[in-house]
Amino acid sequence: MKLHLANFNNQYIFTGYGDGYILINQVRYEKSLIVLPDHLIEDWPILSVSQLEARHFDNLLSHTPEIIILGTGAKHQFPNRSLLSRLVKSGIGIEIMDTKACCRTYNILVEEGRRVAAALLI
Repeated sequence: MKLHLANFNNQYIFTGYGDGYILINQVRYEKSLIVLPDHLIEDWPILSVSQLEARHFDNLLSHTPEIIILGTGAKHQFPNRSLLSRLVKSGIGIEIMDTKACCRTYNILVEEGRRVAAALLI
């Protein structure tokens, strides 16, 4: 297997994670947030999947992601079905996974040059 170094060119990437925190470009965050390759929306006011409403994604939609990865915390949980259908109807793909898997998947998609957004519950 051939290995190569990732080249993220001044983009926001996940550099670590653990229980109750994530690292983005070596900076520790302990509150829910949204990450795009070129933008960071800190202090996303969501504490649980049950709180999620379509309006919580309004700031994100102006950045025109092609896919949103929702990290639901320590375990995989699905949000309200109406939230998912609104995003899909607007032409945006959405994937739901636990936050650690979300961090790994986001980095892979950024490396591929995809316009991805990670919305993370921490």
